[in-house]
Amino acid sequence: MSTAHHPIAIIGAGLGGLTLARVLHVNGIEAALFDLEADRSARTQGGMLDIHEDSGQAALRAAGLHELFREKVHPGGEAMRILDKHARVLHEAADDGSGDRPEIDRGDLRDLLLDSLPEGTVRWGSRITGAAPTADGTHEVTLADGTSFTAGLLVGADGAWSRIRPLLSHAVPAYTGVSFVEMDLFEADADHPECAELIGGGMFFALGDNKGFLAHRESDGSLHVYTGLRAAEDGLSTIDFTDAEASKAAVVQRFADWAPGLRRLITDADGLLTPRLIHALPAGHHWKRTAGVTLLGDAAHLMSPFAGEGANLAMIDGADLGLALAAHPGDVEAALAAYEETLFVRSAMSAQESAEGLETIFNDRAPQPLVDMFTSFAAG
Repeated sequence: MSTAHHPIAIIGAGLGGLTLARVLHVNGIEAALFDLEADRSARTQGGMLDIHEDSGQAALRAAGLHELFREKVHPGGEAMRILDKHARVLHEAADDGSGDRPEIDRGDLRDLLLDSLPEGTVRWGSRITGAAPTADGTHEVTLADGTSFTAGLLVGADGAWSRIRPLLSHAVPAYTGVSFVEMDLFEADADHPECAELIGGGMFFALGDNKGFLAHRESDGSLHVYTGLRAAEDGLSTIDFTDAEASKAAVVQRFADWAPGLRRLITDADGLLTPRLIHALPAGHHWKRTAGVTLLGDAAHLMSPFAGEGANLAMIDGADLGLALAAHPGDVEAALAAYEETLFVRSAMSAQESAEGLETIFNDRAPQPLVDMFTSFAAG
């Protein structure tokens, strides 16, 4: 049986992999993109993202999509509200339209990138089971359906539990000590008006006792809410998340002495709750230059979400790699060396910021350290 060959194969059609494919495309370089999902609509894409001027927006400019992105920005999404466990507002900032981190629905951003690629670029339903170097200097990738292909350049953009990372590194993500439970309140203004008023129009924090609520209003009018708490890695394992009411009762009990309005974010949630254990790779994760393979996004530098950098870094990684390949035609190794030199420095800084952000949000004095941080930003 003959094995297909691709000069460039990207594993993972998340924001980073899609950005890489798009930047390559606008520079006249085609790539094959493989994703395990059955199709682009196989699952919902999560909540809002704030896209930073110097990373995510820079990537969109390199992709020729910045103007279309601006058309999809969520007005008011940069507003901020910080409360304590008693629902007292300690910090509030409006979105006056002058900020450099506009909000967009993750699904809208993904669609923007997908629609910018030639039809057939993404090979849906491609579950990768392994990858290995070959004698001729390429890499062979095997799929769950028994087929395989080889790649001249193999890019792991396949997230936290990357199948490509072991080609470069023995590092594996470790639990950070913080667990989330994710939930939604749909049709918030009509069906959950008190919760909608509490959260406001943008980003929302209510913190204390090493736990709290992180939430935001989405462009469809729903509220996307996370409860977060320091817990053992198996701290949520006794909760039956297939039973909506039982799981709500178990989670809300963790906030027994919090304000009723905050507890209502849990008890009034629509549908099932979803547990999310927060993992991270070691800050400063890097690898030796290995011919014909590299990583981007969470595959390269998974970190906690407390600096808001994950999606932005994935996109600028993708853009930088695409531009490096375009700048070094015929010399993939020079392109990878240039790309990784920038990648390692940037991701180490962001991973440290994310680790510090976790400590700022989940501590005995919360929410005061977070209030102090945003107050200092406003002052200067």
